[in-house]
Amino acid sequence: MHSGSTRRAAVRSAFATLGLAAFQKAEPQVKDPPISAKENLKITRLETFLVKPRWLFLKVHTDAGIVGLGEPITEGRALTCQTAVKELEPYLIGKDPRPVAHHWQAIYRHAFYRGGPILTSVLSGIDQALWDIKGKALGVPVYELLGGPTRRRVRVYAHARGPESVKERLKEGFTAFKTGPAKRRPARFVETPAQVQYAAERFAEFRKLVGDDVDIGVDFHGAIMPATAKLLIKALEPYQPMFIEEPINAQNHDVMAEIAKGTHLPIATGERVFTKWGFREVLEKHAATILQPDLCHAGGITECRLIAGMAEAYYASIAPHNPLGPISLAAGVQLAASIPNFLIQEQVSLGEGYIKQPFKVREGYLELPTGPGLGVELDDNALADKMGHEWRNPESYDADDGSVVDW
Repeated sequence: MHSGSTRRAAVRSAFATLGLAAFQKAEPQVKDPPISAKENLKITRLETFLVKPRWLFLKVHTDAGIVGLGEPITEGRALTCQTAVKELEPYLIGKDPRPVAHHWQAIYRHAFYRGGPILTSVLSGIDQALWDIKGKALGVPVYELLGGPTRRRVRVYAHARGPESVKERLKEGFTAFKTGPAKRRPARFVETPAQVQYAAERFAEFRKLVGDDVDIGVDFHGAIMPATAKLLIKALEPYQPMFIEEPINAQNHDVMAEIAKGTHLPIATGERVFTKWGFREVLEKHAATILQPDLCHAGGITECRLIAGMAEAYYASIAPHNPLGPISLAAGVQLAASIPNFLIQEQVSLGEGYIKQPFKVREGYLELPTGPGLGVELDDNALADKMGHEWRNPESYDADDGSVVDW
């Protein structure tokens, strides 16, 4: 760091305010890749910091000056995840970061109480960072370590946030979107014909706005009851959505399989499914043909590569879930580049204001990154005013009787 820079001083101040004084420590000089497998490489410290709007970033530091990046976050539980990362320091510090799969097994299995959103999210972020280190140490992108690229570019979709926003995204080059079923109030156990018709009419307007050459996924967010989900899907079928995501509660794979059999539209699920063991059930029951593992929740790059292989055996495709930050996006792009059954990648931030070289959309696609590791570097100057957040999950209640409803 250059102490003479006012901007750098602001960055240090921001991190110190968050109790991250370690960020100010001088780092070892980065060795030029490749680093021989015979050379020592040790993890020296783990550093986490909350980043607006609701993210948790991780830096895994090494004695070679190489720093790996990850996002070990469960939405709305940033402080819990931050503590869980801290609890893994005794295992990781002093170890060679390069045997990534070994560390995955140790972190997952030595917990004894396996799985769950917190453990697998923290493991996911650490896994991303270790792959980042390994790629940087060898001087190659992570996808080269996963067998090399299977495609030249990676398709992405944007979230639809009203007609004007959609028009802007189309101008930016997006060719695919995701939206929810239109509703005038939170979904009830049983819906009226008027509510189903309202959702279908609004979707018809969306389809007319973007045309038939644009893909539109519809996310029910697991908040619709099975009977109403069937009615909604039937009403939407004439407009050919790209997929129906989480048509019902994400854990009810038996009923989701029943719904999948009753429609020609692809069913997608996975953001709240963890590890290969969770996705095995989805595939065995034929509950979905599009799997959406989140690389920040399902087990990171290591595990999602295995999930993709399982999906391929069932002729299912992979559309990674990602409502998080640019490190998560970078990890998803590395996975997408290396698997044959990739469909499309979710994103909410291309990294503007967070990373030094934000992703660019061209004709609906991102070019494959060529930099080592995950291929992104944080922009510490731009991050200075984005430190810290107190984001909480929405709390939704029925307007008529005050009961809790899903969001």
